[in-house]
Amino acid sequence: MEVTPLYDKKMTCLNCSEHFTTTKVRSRFARVASTDTDFKPNYKDPAVNPLYYNIAVCPACGFSFTDDFAPYFAPGTKEQIASVISSGWQPRSLGGERSFVEAIEAYKLGYLSAMMKKEKALTTAGIAVRTAWLYRVAGSREEEQRFLMLARNLYEEAYSNDDHTGTQMSEARVLYMVAELSYRIGDREKAIQYFSRIIESQRTSTEPQLIEMTKERWQEIREQT
Repeated sequence: MEVTPLYDKKMTCLNCSEHFTTTKVRSRFARVASTDTDFKPNYKDPAVNPLYYNIAVCPACGFSFTDDFAPYFAPGTKEQIASVISSGWQPRSLGGERSFVEAIEAYKLGYLSAMMKKEKALTTAGIAVRTAWLYRVAGSREEEQRFLMLARNLYEEAYSNDDHTGTQMSEARVLYMVAELSYRIGDREKAIQYFSRIIESQRTSTEPQLIEMTKERWQEIREQT
C-alpha cells in the first residue's frame, strides 16, 4: 500500500467539543531544503508544505487553533467567539488537501480565534509569522509585511510577558524574532536594539548557532549604512 504525504488526524474542538478530522503532512515527506533568516522553512517539494496544515478549523463553529493553544477559556471569551466567529460561519470542512486560499483562510481564522480567546502573545505571533511566510511564497509583499509587523509586535509583547517560559522557544530566540522581523519591516533602530541584546548575552547563551546568525545579521545591517 502506497503511503501518501497527507494523513487525517482526529481532533476535538477546544471551543464546542465537536469531533472532526484535520489534515497533516507526514514528517518523512517534509524535507527542508533551506531556511530563511526568520526561520521560514523552504521545502524540497513545494507541493508538500506542512505550513498549509498548521491550523485546525472546526467545521461546526469555525473556531480555529494550533497544538499550542491552551485548553483554558477565560470567562466571556466563548461568548465573544460565538458572536465574532461562529455567528458568521457557514459550517464546512477545511480538512483534506488545502489550496493557498484555504490555507490563508485557516490562518486568518486561527489568528482571530487566538485574539478572541486571549491566547499567549507567543502563540498568536507564531500564527502571524506563518501567515507572512505563506504570503512570501505567493509573492504578496504588502500582505507579508502586514503580518510580519503583527508578528513582530506580538513577539515583543511575548518577551515582555515572559511567554516563552515552559515552551520550546528560548528567550534568545524570541529576542531574535523581534530583531529579525523589525529588520524585515524596515524598523532598523529596533532591529539593532534587539540584536545587540542577544550579542551582549552571548557568554551565557546555550545557542551558539543563534549567536552566529545574530552576528551575521548585525554585520549586514552595518554594511548597509
